[in-house]
Amino acid sequence: MAGGRLARAGLPAYGDDSPVFELSSSRQSDRNRKADGPPMGTVDDVVEWLRSRPYYEGQIETTRTEPGRDPTYADLDVESRLASALADRGIERPYRHQTAAVEAVREGDDVVLATPTASGKSLAYTVPAFERAMDHGGRTLYFAPTNALINDQAETLSGLATDLGFGSRVSVERYTGQLDDGERRGVRDRRPTVLLTTPDMLHYALLPHAHRLWDWLFSGLETVVVDEVHEYRGVFGSHVALVMRRLARICERFDADPQFVCCSATIRNPVEHAAAVTGRPDESLTLVDDDDSGTGPTHWVLWNPPEYADGQRGTGRRRSHHVETMRLLADLVTRGHQTVAFTRARQTAERYANETADLLRERGRSDLADSVAAYQAALQDGRRRNLETGLHDGDLRGVWSTNALELGVDVGELDAVLLDGYPGTRMAARQQAGRAGRGDDPSLVAMVAGEDQLDQYLMANPGDFFDEPPERATVDPANEQLLPDHVLSAARENWLSPDDDRHFGEAFPGVVSDLTEQGELERRETGDGVRWTYASDGSPQHEMGLRSISDREVQLFDRRRDERLGSLHLADALRDAHPGAVYHHQGRTYEVVDLDLARERAELEPVYADYYTRVLHEKSITVEEDLAERSLPNDDAVLRFAEVTMRKRITGYERRDASSGERLAKESLILPETTLETKGLYFTVPGPVETELRAREGSFEGGIHAAEHGLISLFPLELLCDRRDVGGLSTPLHPRTNRSTIFIYDGHPGGVGLSRGGYDRLESLMTRAAELIEDCECEDECPACVQSPHCGNANDPLDKDLAVGVLDAVGPER
Repeated sequence: MAGGRLARAGLPAYGDDSPVFELSSSRQSDRNRKADGPPMGTVDDVVEWLRSRPYYEGQIETTRTEPGRDPTYADLDVESRLASALADRGIERPYRHQTAAVEAVREGDDVVLATPTASGKSLAYTVPAFERAMDHGGRTLYFAPTNALINDQAETLSGLATDLGFGSRVSVERYTGQLDDGERRGVRDRRPTVLLTTPDMLHYALLPHAHRLWDWLFSGLETVVVDEVHEYRGVFGSHVALVMRRLARICERFDADPQFVCCSATIRNPVEHAAAVTGRPDESLTLVDDDDSGTGPTHWVLWNPPEYADGQRGTGRRRSHHVETMRLLADLVTRGHQTVAFTRARQTAERYANETADLLRERGRSDLADSVAAYQAALQDGRRRNLETGLHDGDLRGVWSTNALELGVDVGELDAVLLDGYPGTRMAARQQAGRAGRGDDPSLVAMVAGEDQLDQYLMANPGDFFDEPPERATVDPANEQLLPDHVLSAARENWLSPDDDRHFGEAFPGVVSDLTEQGELERRETGDGVRWTYASDGSPQHEMGLRSISDREVQLFDRRRDERLGSLHLADALRDAHPGAVYHHQGRTYEVVDLDLARERAELEPVYADYYTRVLHEKSITVEEDLAERSLPNDDAVLRFAEVTMRKRITGYERRDASSGERLAKESLILPETTLETKGLYFTVPGPVETELRAREGSFEGGIHAAEHGLISLFPLELLCDRRDVGGLSTPLHPRTNRSTIFIYDGHPGGVGLSRGGYDRLESLMTRAAELIEDCECEDECPACVQSPHCGNANDPLDKDLAVGVLDAVGPER
């Protein structure tokens, strides 16, 4: 292949101080048209100005500046046309980590590139994919978790392919659910060398028709790109891991052995996680995790809204972090700083984008009010693309966004990022913060804390945020609830044989036996041995989705107009769409007036509500089988990991004041019981410890309940999860143990590895939980230490002092 060093490929020579930018469909000069206001200046300028605002007094807990760094480059041999096309996009010399990743792929390794946002990860797969297509027509399959990211990459890569000129053999197409039948047929007819799709389409459309429609792709497949591999965790990740096992089977049938290039955010276990998702052995994966890109200094501010002025210090109740973030966004936009505020819920993004615009109008800045919007995954494609363009060009000055903007969609480079509450993990916080930064200019990131345990823990212990390593990602391709459906899908795609246990693990023979006995697989004796085929004409792939385990969905309708608003999975509907629930959608507030589970339909009516609703429930846990056990530091306390069944019935709900959280009313509900078969950990409180604690003043039941809440709240410090991904139960007497027992379980059927991770790290969680509770200044129990917004028992009873006693008596010495 003809080519030369990028610095010598018929291009001007540049020194090590030449600018290098991430691969993008637009030129850097286009990005710099956005700032009309004053420059960011130093963080002291901005922070001191914010301190002077009367409604911000005392809210800055911690500041830290992470210094910028100069980029480090490394030469890379690239085909001359490709070198020229990259140079036209500002990429004269790649960063050293980009070169290392490309060369590892060229040497035949599978690669995991785990570096921060905007470090240029896309070049690591673009160069090998284009080289292989140009040289001999080798094909690349790229997949990402969102259509928005695929659309962005398709535009970028298509532009680069066009610039290679006629006869390059590089062609780029996307194949997503957004295309109609004719458009999909056109993609297949054109047979691109680089195909971009989602795991869902790989599951629904490519693998089921591999032999009939996609033989040209799989027979020549040389590279599989798994972008944002850290996003494949929990239920979704476990599904995707099993889809990858099915992809490996199809590749084997076509004698293809593609290399994998996995791009990840910075997580604690990138190789282990990529191996679990792709099915490739750990030893085949080469890790590249040094970030050699250049960046300006990042000024971090940890921001804590004040406690309510009408109460005593120590109540733990704080002013809304949404409102404080809104004020900060309005102030930064007014000062000319393009800013994105990341929040966790679509409804929050919609509501506070509207309220930020209203606040700007109240300040006499109607010109800026129209440049504030909400960005979230449920938007129509055209609207979402317009917002991305507005951010990139600078016309959009402020945005409220869910984590939909956390992924690698190109929106240019922003002045400031606000985190509306801790995003749940250090990894997510870093990903979102990485959106700020323009060249080597300084950027501002402010994390505005909520009043719950994890946010307040990090306000009090900033070192745990800044200095601790990122969390571990977990995925469970052996999930017994998911495996049978994927085995059926694999059989529909190609016959099964006994050695498919290489792909599906040690549970495979038992699953095949069960499915054969149920009549869903047919056993056949052939000259090559036993084979199993799918015993129906249906499509098992279309009978399951990858984003959840439950297939039942409740449709939400505006009763007045009979207009569909959206849908919720059954468990979410029981929690969020029960009769009487307050529900927010697209900036409007509704009350649920009817929930018909037989028709899977909820009817809502617009309403003004200055309160919110929270469900109450009763719960029990049965231990089905213990899988592992060990002693805790107190030798009389036993920790076990087990298969468990959780049974829950929603019994009612509370109305709570939107401003203060005070309970206004309590209502009863009659709803069906739900069951969850999952994995969990549990440990007992030794009898002598319980006797000693019961002799103290307080409620022992409240102590174990508060200890359970404290442990669950800190799970996201160790593992990549949301606190709602795990649940818990504490009981003074459990029939399995005949002792006081605390359970923590995965909130997903079959388990997704979270409680197993907690089983391995419980001592660390116990120490942190005890410190969290003990250090809280509240007089009783509060949201910052042991109250949980998800407690189905209305946080009653709770006892923080006895919770510390339980954790210290059972856990490690502090």
